[in-house]
Amino acid sequence: MPNAASLLTSASASAPKPKPASAPTSNQKTPTGLNVFRLEGLPHFKTGDSLADLLIAHLDHNEVALVNGDILVIAHKVVSKCEGALRRLSEVTPTQSALDLAESVRKDPRKVQIIIDQSKRILRAVRRPEQQEGVLIAEHKRGYICANAAVDESNSDDPDILITLPDDPDASAKAIAGQLEAHFGITLGVIISDTFGRPWRLGQTNVAIGVANVPALNLMAGETDAYGRPLTVTAPALADELAAASGLLMDKSAQTPVIVFRGLDWQATDSSGQDLIRAQQEDLFR
Repeated sequence: MPNAASLLTSASASAPKPKPASAPTSNQKTPTGLNVFRLEGLPHFKTGDSLADLLIAHLDHNEVALVNGDILVIAHKVVSKCEGALRRLSEVTPTQSALDLAESVRKDPRKVQIIIDQSKRILRAVRRPEQQEGVLIAEHKRGYICANAAVDESNSDDPDILITLPDDPDASAKAIAGQLEAHFGITLGVIISDTFGRPWRLGQTNVAIGVANVPALNLMAGETDAYGRPLTVTAPALADELAAASGLLMDKSAQTPVIVFRGLDWQATDSSGQDLIRAQQEDLFR
């Protein structure tokens, strides 16, 4: 285990059919309208549940059919709960590294130990005013840069349990997509999201951490803008844009962790949430 020193460095039933799998280039038509809705009345998810089976049962019971080209954005916490990506504080024994780091930022050392376990490294440990917990900015094992390595207690129904990210969000998204596609006889996309802060910006927004079928990026280099000028580096982060938009309907207090987007023109591709992580050698602020 790394030590503290090393760590501190109601919708229309029609939608365009996705084109055959291809490289995630753009060439997609911008829709003039988009239908976005959330699935309400979903059950309480628990470890061992099949998320896809419960979604299918809920949709069938409510006579709601997914259609070709739908994209589902699913909050990672329900995926984590179903997969058992949870840690009990009462079962954690902090190491000396965790005790030292916890003292520096006034956090529960057991939570700090879980953060360390979920991290490649801790980038910053910042102490806040005396009445507040400090901040740990970490590089998660899968490469995400975020607060506390995405370890969180919100939406946990037991104060002793902290929720971590799924072990492989891409695999989770692909498994869910595959079951839904088989049941409804369609092609669809699945994005698993989490809520991150952003450098130089206040507030948080949802981002994509797992992707199935949907292009994570639309590479537009070689296309032209509205005035005919060639584009060189333009690459809209489609999966992040959808994840962020899902936050408008993903009410944390209403248990609505699944949002459906209908009406987008998109090309199915073998993509990954990892496609959105900037390489370390491109970090201009190291």
